[in-house]
Amino acid sequence: MKKSAALYLLLVTIAAPAWGADTVPYFASIKSDKIYMRLGPGDEYPIKWVYHRKGLPVEVLATYDAWRRVRDMDGETGWIHTALLSRERTAVITGDKIAPIARTEDAGSRVVAEAKPGTVGRLRHCDLLACEVKFDGAEGWLPRARLWGLKDGEHF
Repeated sequence: MKKSAALYLLLVTIAAPAWGADTVPYFASIKSDKIYMRLGPGDEYPIKWVYHRKGLPVEVLATYDAWRRVRDMDGETGWIHTALLSRERTAVITGDKIAPIARTEDAGSRVVAEAKPGTVGRLRHCDLLACEVKFDGAEGWLPRARLWGLKDGEHF
C-alpha cells in the first residue's frame, strides 16, 4: 500500500465515529444525586465541580472513550463519565420570575401550576414555540424561551 493511501486510511479510521456514536452536540441529564465533573476525561483528573441534582440537563460537546465533555446551564465545561449520564431529556426553567405552566400550548390556555426558576422537569414534547414538561406534581406547557436544555429549532 502506498504511504499516502495508508495515511488516508488511518485518518478515515480516526475521524469516523464509532458505531452507534451520538452526533455532538446533544443534551443529556445527570443520572444520580452526586456526580463529579472532572478537568479531563479520566478518574485521574482533578474534580472541577460536584453536582447534587439528579435530572439536571447538560449539553454534551465532545466524546472520548467512555467520557463526555459537557457544558451546564451556567457555562461550566468539564468531563463526566457516560455511566453517570442519562439520555432522558430534561430542561431547567430560566429567568427570575415564576413560570406559569399552561394546560395546552395555546397562548390563552388556562394556567394549571406555577414553577420557580431553576426547577427541573422532564421534556415530553417540543414544537416551535412551546414545550410540554412534566414536573413532580404538575404537567403542562411552557414557552421555549423559559427553558434551558434544548437546541434552537429542535422538535420532538
